Amino acid sequence: MRTRILISAAIGVATGAFCWFLLARLHQGAADFGWAIRAARSVLAGQNPYDTPLEQYPLTAALFGLPFVWLRPEIAAAVFYGLSSGLLAFGLTRHGYHRLLVFLAYPYWAGSLTAQWSPLIAASAFFPLLLPVTMVKPQIGLPVALTHLTRRGVVACVVVALLSLAVMPRWPLLWAGQLRYYEHFIPLLVLPGPVLALALLRYRDRDALLLVGAAVMPQRWFFDAFILWLIPKTRREIVWTAFFSWGAGIWRWYHIPHSFTEVGRWTVVFLYLPMLAVVLGRLLRERWHKPVALAGS
Repeated sequence: MRTRILISAAIGVATGAFCWFLLARLHQGAADFGWAIRAARSVLAGQNPYDTPLEQYPLTAALFGLPFVWLRPEIAAAVFYGLSSGLLAFGLTRHGYHRLLVFLAYPYWAGSLTAQWSPLIAASAFFPLLLPVTMVKPQIGLPVALTHLTRRGVVACVVVALLSLAVMPRWPLLWAGQLRYYEHFIPLLVLPGPVLALALLRYRDRDALLLVGAAVMPQRWFFDAFILWLIPKTRREIVWTAFFSWGAGIWRWYHIPHSFTEVGRWTVVFLYLPMLAVVLGRLLRERWHKPVALAGS
């Protein structure tokens, strides 16, 4: 336990420092996490956070942003991303240190550029009391929540939901009005996305359901797919999916996307299809090793 804590803390500090360096150098302030801070400040001031179409997070994000409102923006985002990474590392090491290799995946580093929620949402798969964070970004949180439900997690979600309604009873209606401004793609509907439905051949497998659940949700950028790294479990699965994920990073380095459909296509090719191979590979191994009854027995 002590070793796990030390390693997780080291990862949290290192990634938080790296996030701070990037945000400070690029003059991005708190980047995407800044919307949670802005909403929290609006709540504290008794104002409507949805006075701009750019505020597209549920009010639950404001509750998580409250502890950070008094920090400088880039420091707040760095602390947030570092804590998220440390919690994820602590959860992953419960099943072996080799699972820390998920931090090599391109979507994780793409998320560090804008202080994204995906590492914390992935961490909620290991800690039931963290499950309410899936309500902050439901388009990637819902697949994680539905495949990792526990009684304690459901109770925590209900408590946070009721608290948000107590703060602003009308926020679900106000937030729903913002959804038309959300530019996105749906992986299953972007070619070659329909082949992801093959994961349903293992419909009893939680990882397959997570893959399909993520594929039917609207997404915006490569970092949203980081939750998929809850699927690979072995060192080989993690390393080769992380390796292929950098194809998306290389493509982005040399191209400026002209549409979210274009982003979606390469998200499917480099991030989703390798995960489909992991899921179907398990199916093939199960059938290959399935005992065959002897004739006449």
